[in-house]
Amino acid sequence: MARSSMLHVRVDDDIKAQAGEALAAMGLSVSDAVRILLKRVVNDQAFPLELKVPNGETRAAMEEARAMAKARAARFDSASALIDDLEKARQQ
Repeated sequence: MARSSMLHVRVDDDIKAQAGEALAAMGLSVSDAVRILLKRVVNDQAFPLELKVPNGETRAAMEEARAMAKARAARFDSASALIDDLEKARQQ
């Protein structure tokens, strides 16, 4: 068997716990997921996810989402208001 070495990564505690739970549901550990990621990088000579710089509209939506999360506010007061807005957008 090939020699192995330790890899130390700093990750937010909540992200680590949530990822661990999601991966466990798939039958994987966090270490398994990291090994799979690194193996794909080696095999494909590329990052296995498409990474792009967001355009202006996407950046604005991201900032709006961050502000809403920070303020713990919702864009809509009710589910019906959300549905009404979606219906209006679809008709345009």
